[in-house]
Amino acid sequence: MAKNDARRNALTDAGIAVLAREGSRGLTHRAIDAEAEVPVGTTSNYFRSREALLHGLLERIGARLAPTSQDLEARASDPPSRELFAAYTRDIVRRLTAQREVTLALFELRLEAARRPDLAEALGAWQRAGFDADVAFNTAAGLPGGRREIALFHYAIEGLIFDRLTSSIDPEGSTDDAVDAFVQGLLP
Repeated sequence: MAKNDARRNALTDAGIAVLAREGSRGLTHRAIDAEAEVPVGTTSNYFRSREALLHGLLERIGARLAPTSQDLEARASDPPSRELFAAYTRDIVRRLTAQREVTLALFELRLEAARRPDLAEALGAWQRAGFDADVAFNTAAGLPGGRREIALFHYAIEGLIFDRLTSSIDPEGSTDDAVDAFVQGLLP
């Protein structure tokens, strides 16, 4: 496999764009080559199979959606509270909606995983690791809510994001108000 990380990132970013725009059926090595404006065969040099490509996209999506150190440091000195939990949650929603293409590609990968056991295994492991990290962060920060509440927030936020990025049932409704209502209703 080729080792140029910048080229690999450019190819996975192009793959994310294709996946978000065309769905799984439109995701081919050649489509990524065209999107990245590289010679035909370049993507195949980095990702020898569709499985390797899908795993590479998943890895890149995780990197692009992860909070930055600035995101985390912005509230690190605030005392633990429901309000702080809501602020962190609004930040998650902001990152997911601001990177619409990346989030749509993640939803597409989740749908593809329903049909591909190998991808489902990798995606499930990735999701569980992220969930465990969220629970550990919440606990370490002294924030309210435990494993059950964090799971409920995942379900609620993923539904909210799906609604906001696709055809919304309430396009005029405030996303921040929805997050605040989740905090009010789901946290002890």
